Amino acid sequence: VFWFDFLGLINARSYLGWAIDPVMGLFGQKVPQSIVVDDPVLLDSIRIRKQEEALDLKYQDLTGKQDELAKLDLTISQKTADITEREKAQDDREKSFNEKLKAYDNRKANLVRISQDLTSMKPAAAVKIMNGYDDQLLIDILRTTQELADAAGATSLVSVWLSQLDPARTAEIQRKMTLKPPATE
Repeated sequence: VFWFDFLGLINARSYLGWAIDPVMGLFGQKVPQSIVVDDPVLLDSIRIRKQEEALDLKYQDLTGKQDELAKLDLTISQKTADITEREKAQDDREKSFNEKLKAYDNRKANLVRISQDLTSMKPAAAVKIMNGYDDQLLIDILRTTQELADAAGATSLVSVWLSQLDPARTAEIQRKMTLKPPATE
């Protein structure tokens, strides 16, 4: 019987019970530990222990997720700050562009007004005033005057003014006017 139990053909423990365990221990077989059922809350304590293990696993999972959320929150905060910076930079660029556009519009309006004032004067008086202008301002006024005359379908006074300016300055102004084309709107 012992030999058949050792080979695993039969289960002698189930037939002989307590009498076979000491003999099987001599042959190197482990004697199974019996569970003491004297404890009336044994099942409850096992159930509670398993629930505590499940709660520990759940706690570890929640802690891991909380760490992930903290990292995600930090990433979102950084991206929000980056977007805010970009929006501010874009607003600054837009404001700068609008200021430049306004300055250009103001300069253009001023050039139109000066051109109209000079056109309403006698050519000799207008030339006397234009002698005090720097080259770029004079070129801008001459171009504006020509544009206004072309738009009105009238004859421009630009050629009259240039003929009354100092010939050296007239040559320099015309040279600069050929180098730099008029600004397009």
